[in-house]
Formats: sequence, C-alpha cells, structure tokens
Amino acid sequence: MALPKILKEKLRLPVVGSPLFIISNPDLVIAQCKAGIVGSFPTLNARPKEKLEEWLIQITEELAAYDAANPDKPSAPFAVNQIVHRSNERLQHDVELCVKYKVPIVITSLGARPEVFDAVHSYGGIVLHDIINNTHARKAIEKGADGLIAVAAGAGGHAGTTSPFALIQEIREWFDGPLLLSGSIGTGQSILAAQAMGADLAYIGSAFIATTEANAEQAYKQMIVDSSAQDIVYSNLFTGVHGNYLAPSIEKAGMDPQNLPEGDVKTMDFNKVENKPKSWKEIWGCGQGIGSIKTIGSAGELVAKFSNEYAAARNTLLEQAPILEAAE
Repeated sequence: MALPKILKEKLRLPVVGSPLFIISNPDLVIAQCKAGIVGSFPTLNARPKEKLEEWLIQITEELAAYDAANPDKPSAPFAVNQIVHRSNERLQHDVELCVKYKVPIVITSLGARPEVFDAVHSYGGIVLHDIINNTHARKAIEKGADGLIAVAAGAGGHAGTTSPFALIQEIREWFDGPLLLSGSIGTGQSILAAQAMGADLAYIGSAFIATTEANAEQAYKQMIVDSSAQDIVYSNLFTGVHGNYLAPSIEKAGMDPQNLPEGDVKTMDFNKVENKPKSWKEIWGCGQGIGSIKTIGSAGELVAKFSNEYAAARNTLLEQAPILEAAE
C-alpha cells in the first residue's frame, strides 16, 4: 500500500479530519494541522465565495509561521473539499483558488470530474475521492483520483450502508493506493483497527464537532457529548439522500425520529418549505462513533487523546504477539 509523501512524512497520527459542512472553519483546520493530522473544510463553508481566498491565506500563512517556529514538529498538510456535482455553481471559482494557493490535498464529493483532478495535479496536489461502494471507487480511480475515502456504515452525514470490513476488503482486491476509512471512528483503538483491516488512514469527523474551535452551536456540541450510537437515525427525508442524524435534534424540531416519512430527490427542497427545520443547521448530522466523546475540549486535546489510545492499542498488540504466533 503506497502512500504519497504528503500523507506519510508530516502526520503524527494516521488521521484526516473530515470536512464538516458549516462546522469546519480555519480555526479548526489550523488546530488539527498543528496537532499533526490533516485538517480540512468544504469550500462552500466560506460564504460569500470571495471569503474562500481569505480563508486560504489565513490557513497557509498561520501554518507557515508555525512550521518556521517548530521545525522539529511541523504541521500536517491541510485539505479542501470540493462538491463537484453540476449544481455547484462555484466549482470553477473554487478550483482556481485551490490552484492559486496550491492546496496540497483536495477531497472531491458527489461525482468524479477528470478536469478537477487535472487541475489539482497541475501543481503537484493530490485528490482523494469519497465513495460509498466498490463500483464508485473503480470509476473514481479510472477518472484520475489518487486515493479513495471509503464512507462505510455508521459515518456521519451522507453515509453508506456497507460494513467497513466488506468495503475495504473489496477495494483492496484491486487497489493498492491511498485508502481512508470513514465510519464510527471515535477512538485511537478504532484508528488502529482501520489500519489492521487494510486502510491507510482514518477519516474522522463527528468527534471534532464537540471541540472549542468548531463552528457549531453549544447545544449541538453538548448533544454529541450526551449521545451515543443508539441516538443516531438514518434517513433520506432531509436532503433526499440517506444520512445519519442526531435523533434529539429531530425531536427538538418537533418530529418523531422513529417514524420519519421516506424522502426522495425532491426533498432537496425540504428547507424551502415554510416552518420546516433546516438540514444541517437545525437537523444535526452525526455518526455512530460518538459514544467515546465525553467532554467538549480543544481539537488538540482530542488528537492527543487519540494518540494516547492509539499507542496503548499498539502496545497491547505487541504484547499479544507471542500468543498470536503460537495460535498459528
């Protein structure tokens, strides 16, 4: 499994912080990168579109200053998420800015666009494309993506339904490039487990909602802390695409999370209906891995927690090595 240098040399933990709609901002990205993991944000979070350049300047300048002051412990690279669906009228504008500022990693979603891949490759960047099944994975690589993000069952937001064991296994039968796993990863132990099953890196989002840097309401952060996997509801009502949401937020909006009607593509207009709750802003997305999140703290503290758990899990496996060898 070959990883490009950018994903090997500067990461202190094999983790990419996933781009969170509305929630990811420069403060969160910078904190994640300083802590030694890839920080990322969706370009659509920078509104109006002119603000995107301000964000890219802030991130690149602050990380450069940090690296100059900490040559022995440089920051991890950052990533930008591009929604490449034809409905994204900003795409060309946002891609041009990624080229201008040579964004090291671009994460693409909702379609594989060779012209976007070519633009990122023109300055030496890499593209990771998120997928929910093996068919989409093959298409993305055929069209020029450098790596894949397998969004398995239990991931926050628009998630797939396939077990991570099955999805990683099928992809690894034909692809030996960069492979990330998303879905219910909320501890250092699960980061190591993702690698054990064949992924190179863990892709973690929901846990970072409950951090001080995240652009989320305090009530949202506290709901993450107070909830567990049983509080997650999988529904296509709110956007027309199935996703995982916090049941208490649905209840707060006056709906029964256990008796939601089926949605379809037409429910993309759900937010336009008078007096209906807004997806993501009032109906809060979240994955199943939040049971381990017990407090609201900084992103750096969360990464440190993951690092300690990851190291402990590795040590446990090393201690068990003689037993495993004897079993063979």
